[in-house]
Amino acid sequence: MKDVTIIGGGVIGCAIARELTRYRLDVLLVESEVEVGFGTSKSNSGIIHGGHHTEPGTLKGELAWAGNQRWVRLAQELGFGFRRNGDLTVAFDESDVEVLERIALQGRERDIPGVEIWGPERIRLEEPNLNQDIIAAVDGPTAGVVNPYEACFALIECAVANGLELRVNAPVTAIEQGADGLLVHAGGDEIPTRFVINAAGVHAEKVARMVGLLEPSIRGRKGEEYLLDKRLAGIVQRTIFPCPTPNSKGILVIPTFDGTIMVGPTAQAVEDLDDVTTTAVGAASTFDLARRLVPGISERDCIAEFAGVRAVAADNDFVIGPTSVAGFFNAAGIQSPGLTAAPAIAELLVTMLGDAGLDLSPRPEFRRTMPRPVHAASISIGELTELAERDRDFARVVCRCELVTEAEIHDAIRRGARTLDGLKFRTRAGMGRCQGGFCTPRCMQLLAADADGGMSDITKRGDGSWLVLDRGDLRGEEVPA
Repeated sequence: MKDVTIIGGGVIGCAIARELTRYRLDVLLVESEVEVGFGTSKSNSGIIHGGHHTEPGTLKGELAWAGNQRWVRLAQELGFGFRRNGDLTVAFDESDVEVLERIALQGRERDIPGVEIWGPERIRLEEPNLNQDIIAAVDGPTAGVVNPYEACFALIECAVANGLELRVNAPVTAIEQGADGLLVHAGGDEIPTRFVINAAGVHAEKVARMVGLLEPSIRGRKGEEYLLDKRLAGIVQRTIFPCPTPNSKGILVIPTFDGTIMVGPTAQAVEDLDDVTTTAVGAASTFDLARRLVPGISERDCIAEFAGVRAVAADNDFVIGPTSVAGFFNAAGIQSPGLTAAPAIAELLVTMLGDAGLDLSPRPEFRRTMPRPVHAASISIGELTELAERDRDFARVVCRCELVTEAEIHDAIRRGARTLDGLKFRTRAGMGRCQGGFCTPRCMQLLAADADGGMSDITKRGDGSWLVLDRGDLRGEEVPA
């Protein structure tokens, strides 16, 4: 019997998994996708919020600042990219200034350092490419940016190294209650377990219904994001927020960790929780609002677009903790600032499990650090030359746009990449201007060689996303030469 089974391999599930492997426990994580982080987490904006935006008296407000303070240590231990670039929340008129004063007060009440209101002169000095009509801004220097999928991979790799059992391609179909615990049906297997953590994101309501719970009620809110060419790198240094509304933080201008600029997300209520389409209407709205903040932004610079669906609970807050079903815990409704709060959410849930009777005996041999992957694009030519002299795979460039070498592809495969997106998110191969136009065939060859298979076995992101077919597979018929 498992001590804990985590349902969902997004950033919340992965953070909980790593936290639980600090203890002498038998822990399992089941994920319906082919790799962790392939749900909403991969579409996350990557912002580590400064902690001053969230409303007081909410779990969001309590956990955002607590989570923020843990990301520096996590990045150092696990070797993923994180940078405190700060943020600015801007005002165009006096009514907006009142909102900024409230946001700044929230920061001071939480003892968040450096939160202050800037006037026009300071704004022009620090961010000269912002709209000249902006009259005030709140500076949040504790905000940062991270690659959310990279963080997911690092968290789960560390958890597996510390004994976590990971099962992917294992959707949960039923959960039965028994005298000794719960029986989870996932991926065709029956898994007896003492505790279940429902971290299923937009599908958390569906999972809760499996044990007869009527809560949480989860609604979908789709966010479209647009990634811009690297020629715009540096147009802003900080993440730029407009004044927030009750339902959304608005369209942001986000300098990603890797230097590209991203604009979005939209906030559209959707019935289909798997609707990750982008739309002409969403694009037009996003770029109109982004240009209001930074006039130099243009849709002509867009190189990629994507969308994710946020899991929104009925009261718009996180839903975390035990339920009326013994052993069943929720980690649901984790929308923004869920990425920021993830490390604190994990610690809170582990404490709650301990209070419910789970034996939290520390694992003395817990391995807290993981080797940092080498990224050729982030080291000097001299360092890359030295690596290539020892390993010729570092001399073979696979992705020219992002300077990704064959050695990095091999390392990503060793670390668990099984799909083109798995390689892309670990190495950035295919994320540049050509969006994989040149590197995709070689990436597929390397994946196929590792799996002792053919090119037609390789998918973009799991079943149903094949890029090539054997000639005889077309329409199930033999095709003449």
